[in-house]
Amino acid sequence: MTQYIIYFNQQWVGDHSPEWFAERGPLANAVVSDIRDAGALVFAAGVHEDDDAAFTADATGGTTVIASGPFAPTEQRIGGLTIIDVADDNAAKAWAGRIAEACGWPQEVRRVS
Repeated sequence: MTQYIIYFNQQWVGDHSPEWFAERGPLANAVVSDIRDAGALVFAAGVHEDDDAAFTADATGGTTVIASGPFAPTEQRIGGLTIIDVADDNAAKAWAGRIAEACGWPQEVRRVS
């Protein structure tokens, strides 16, 4: 089995009404339930959107520095992720497709090494 991360950047979501998001939540939760029922779920969650709540740990200078905020200002940030454990790329693509359909925005898939 191989683990994959399926994720999206918050900027890929687009502008939608609160009603649209309310319809998508149960669809996404149903896919995560299906992944769990298939025995393939490792972890799934949305990422808190408040950049002020982020913090970094940087030890590249020889001393660990903990700082408030994101590591670097950026237009793109991860909005949510799902980690699955499946047999192959085709299974990962199938789950990613279901997540993309349920959420209504693109997903990127990468193997976890």
